[in-house]
Amino acid sequence: MAEAKANLKQAEKHSAYESFLARLNEAADMTSLDQRFRDILSVPERVVTVNLPVKLDDGTTRVFEGYRVVHSSVMGPAKGGIRYAPFVDLDEVKALAGWMTLKCALVGLPYGGAKGGITLNPKIRSVDELERITRAYTRALKDVFGEDSDIPAPDMGTSQREMAWIFHEYSRIYGYTPGVVTGKPLHLGGSKGRIPATGWGVMRNTMMALAEMKMDPHNTTCAVQGFGNVGSWAAKLLQDEGLKIIAISDHTGGYHRQEGIDVREAVKYTKKNGSLEGFSGGKRISNGELLALDVDVLVPAAIENVITESNAEFLQARIIVEGANGPISANADSILDEKGILIIPDILANSGGVIVSYFEWVQNRRGHYYSEEEIQAKTAPILSDAFHRVWNTHVEYKCSMRIAAYIEAIQRLATGIDLEGNF
Repeated sequence: MAEAKANLKQAEKHSAYESFLARLNEAADMTSLDQRFRDILSVPERVVTVNLPVKLDDGTTRVFEGYRVVHSSVMGPAKGGIRYAPFVDLDEVKALAGWMTLKCALVGLPYGGAKGGITLNPKIRSVDELERITRAYTRALKDVFGEDSDIPAPDMGTSQREMAWIFHEYSRIYGYTPGVVTGKPLHLGGSKGRIPATGWGVMRNTMMALAEMKMDPHNTTCAVQGFGNVGSWAAKLLQDEGLKIIAISDHTGGYHRQEGIDVREAVKYTKKNGSLEGFSGGKRISNGELLALDVDVLVPAAIENVITESNAEFLQARIIVEGANGPISANADSILDEKGILIIPDILANSGGVIVSYFEWVQNRRGHYYSEEEIQAKTAPILSDAFHRVWNTHVEYKCSMRIAAYIEAIQRLATGIDLEGNF
């Protein structure tokens, strides 16, 4: 019942895929993109829906609906996470797959984009139930997944644990294949630096944006909406760089302290208690109030469509760095642009995770593994190159950073499509 109610709530939200298409078309119009390329990029290559009958701990059987969308394989094998959440639906998964295509193209990885998900609430499922569901999903998609075709990774509601199950189940069918999934535990072929990678990328992009805006990090305030893996790491690393984190939040609500929140204490608290509920390190506020705080930097790092045309006018941040995928709906972009807010878009801001996933895949294929320092040394120039290309395109076209990132990505994708020829 909880899963069904959450689905109804999500249905009231904006279409994530419509947001993806609106921005794709805006960038395509700005560059006079050939209609052929636009048509190809506007639809996914492959959409798979699976129904998974799984026996629950009480002996009853429940059928879970799962999805896997391969948006594009133009630039290489598809790459993208698997999401477990009550509101997962096909529209969301299609949008996430499209964003992954653009993200991988933008940062120059030899990947296309994909995404997957199962409609369930992982918080009300036992570990045994989650394992059975994950293994059933893997078996259902055994002919889609593959280290040369489609490589999943963790996303909201999944972690190293679920990736280990996928790796093991797939290997039972096809033999030892560590490169079929990334975000695995270290002792199963995972990469050092993968867990903090997305938050680390958010931090790096934030610091580059502050440099371009000539803002001193030590005189910069920041609020982070969402305190999962991405948000907590981003907050911790930004605090290490001198930013004052004055507000944090998760699904239970937010906490504000103008003098600054001790992020490490907040992380310890969530590890012990499972959420920020009851955290005493700040004044209780709502997620909506957090978004509207007068801060220099706002990091939305939870779910998509938290900023829409209904609340965009209340935002006061100078810079928004999208730690989540699609946290701003397309119809809110123009409002934020008019307010002069610089947005570092998701396909750039949170690309650190997929870059390190790429290095995990490379390590699995080579059988040679890097230190965390080597991983960060390899990742940093990729992020820097992508940021500055987007910044220069933003200046050249006099457009937002988001549309500049889309322009950079679709131009690379159009070249790839063109080189494939006609068939």
